[in-house]
Amino acid sequence: MKTSYIVIGVILFILVIGGCGSCNSYNSMVTKDETVQKQWGVVQSDYQRRADLVPNLVATVKGVANFEKSTLVDVTNARARATSIQVDPTKLTPETIQKFQAAQGQLTSALSRLLVASERYPELKATENFSTLQAQLEGTENRIAVARNDFNAAVQDYNTKIRVFPSNIIANMFGFKEKGFFQAEAASANAPKVQF
Repeated sequence: MKTSYIVIGVILFILVIGGCGSCNSYNSMVTKDETVQKQWGVVQSDYQRRADLVPNLVATVKGVANFEKSTLVDVTNARARATSIQVDPTKLTPETIQKFQAAQGQLTSALSRLLVASERYPELKATENFSTLQAQLEGTENRIAVARNDFNAAVQDYNTKIRVFPSNIIANMFGFKEKGFFQAEAASANAPKVQF
């Protein structure tokens, strides 16, 4: 009789300890998920900062006579597409990240063409507003790169947590799903050709 009470006591003790471990594991997953969502907010904020700079840049460039109108139209259209894609931070699947990244890549490409085309206009390059906006844009691109790296680090930490044993059991029970990463664009695999 005493032995059965001891056995029941040991089993209850193991269940209580195991339950606390499950709670800690669940709470850790929630914390890591929140960190991923916070980092996604930083990424979106930096991309929004870039999108907010574009109209000022376009307005400054428009002031220069004979500037390529098609380049300005491309930048304006790419900005519209990039800002139209909204990603729910609770649904950061690889597919949604790719869709967001593709739209932002189009804006990056259009801005690059604008800055290259501006090299042919010395009066534009001499404008203080253009120089200031160009410096702000470069700073924003650096902030975006840092934010993307921080986001990827948070996603890696989260994805690792939900995939390792025994956390993966808790993750499956409560519906924690793998998050998507930012990845290098396909074109970035080829080094640019520099010709003089």
